[in-house]
Amino acid sequence: MNLLRVNFNEAFRSLWGARQRSLLALIGIVIGIGSVIAMVSIGTIVQQESIRQFKDMGVDVVTIRRGFGESAAVPFRADVIARLPQEKPQILEVAPYVNSGGDYYRGRAKINLEQMGVTAAFFSINKLAAVKGRLLSDLDANRYCCVVGAELAAFLRQNGLSEPVGGRLTVNDRAYTIVGVLAPSAEGGLRPYGINRGMLAPLSTAQRSFSNADINTILARVAPNTQIERLKAEVSDYFAKKSRGAQVEITSAEELIERMKKQMQMFSLLLGAIGSIALIVGGIGVMNVMLISVTERRSEIGLRRALGAQRGDIQSQFLIESVILCLVGGLIGIVLGTGVAFGFARLSQWQFVMSYTAVLLGFGVSTLVGIFCGFYPARTASRLDPIKALRS
Repeated sequence: MNLLRVNFNEAFRSLWGARQRSLLALIGIVIGIGSVIAMVSIGTIVQQESIRQFKDMGVDVVTIRRGFGESAAVPFRADVIARLPQEKPQILEVAPYVNSGGDYYRGRAKINLEQMGVTAAFFSINKLAAVKGRLLSDLDANRYCCVVGAELAAFLRQNGLSEPVGGRLTVNDRAYTIVGVLAPSAEGGLRPYGINRGMLAPLSTAQRSFSNADINTILARVAPNTQIERLKAEVSDYFAKKSRGAQVEITSAEELIERMKKQMQMFSLLLGAIGSIALIVGGIGVMNVMLISVTERRSEIGLRRALGAQRGDIQSQFLIESVILCLVGGLIGIVLGTGVAFGFARLSQWQFVMSYTAVLLGFGVSTLVGIFCGFYPARTASRLDPIKALRS
C-alpha cells in the first residue's frame, strides 16, 4: 500500500513537472471522451424525444393501407370502411383520407401545399386542435370549406389575407371557405406529413375535386389491450372478402416505436464510433508523451533500479501516470460532453436526458485508454538496462 501511494505521488509529481506536455496530451483525451459522451448523449436525447412525440400522438392507432401489386389497383370503398367498426368491435373509429400535393401560389409567393380530404374522426384520432375557428364536422360533407394548417395560415397572413378564418382559398379553380386554423402539430409516425402546410377539406368534397381521389390509407383507433397481430389477420380477411380479394398492409404505432428504437440505437452507436476517432488520436498522444517521458527520465529509472526497484515497480509507476492522465482527461471530457448535450437539448427545446451509460462508458474507456496506451511506454521503461540508463 505504501509503495502504491509512493507511485501515485511520484506520478503526480512527474506529470506536474511536465505540465505543458501533460496538458497537450490531456487535451486530446478531453476532446476524445467529450466527443463520445456528447455524441452518445445527443443520440439518447433524440431517441427519447422522438418516442415522446410519437406517444403523444397516441399508441392506440393503426394504419391500414392498400397492398402492393394487383391489390394496389383495388381502391377502398367508403361503405366497406364505414362498416369496419361494426364488424370489428376492437376498432373504435376509422378515418379514411385522401391527399395530393402541389405548389400553391399567392401572387409571387409559393408554398408546397398538401391537399387532404378528411372526415371528422381524422382530427380526433390525430389529436389535432383548432387555435381559431373550428374543425370540420360530419355536417360539412360536400361543402367547399376547409381547415388550414399553421404554416399555411402564416403564409396566407404574409401574403394578403390578414385573417384566414372566413377567407377564401382557391385551389385548382375551386374556392374553399376557411373555417378554422389548426394548432402546430408534430409530424411523422402514423400521422400524415404535411398537415402544418395542409388544406383539409371534407372527404366527400375532395373525392369530387382532387386529382387523386382514391382512398388508399385509413387511420383507425383501437380499443385498449387489443391483440394487434390478431386484429391484423381479422382486418385483412375482412377487406379480402369485401373488396374483391384486396390485400392490405397494417402498421401499428407500437411497431413503429420498436423500429424507431432500433434505428436510434444504431444512430447512437454510429455517433459514438465517430467520436471514438478523436479518442484514438488522443490515446496516441498520451502514448507519445509517455515515451518522451521515459526517454527524459532514463537516469532516474537507472538510479531507481540500482537502488533495488524491480521492473514491476517501474512499470507500475509509468502505467499509473498514464491512467491518471487519461482519467483526469476523461472526467473533464465527461463534463464537457454532458454540457454540449445539455446545450443541444436547450436549443432544441427538448428534455435533457442524462445518459448514465455514457458517463460510465467515459470512465471505463478513459481507464482502458490509459492502460492500453501506457502499457508499451511502461514496459519499455521497465526493460531499460540500469547501467546504460545511468550512463545516459
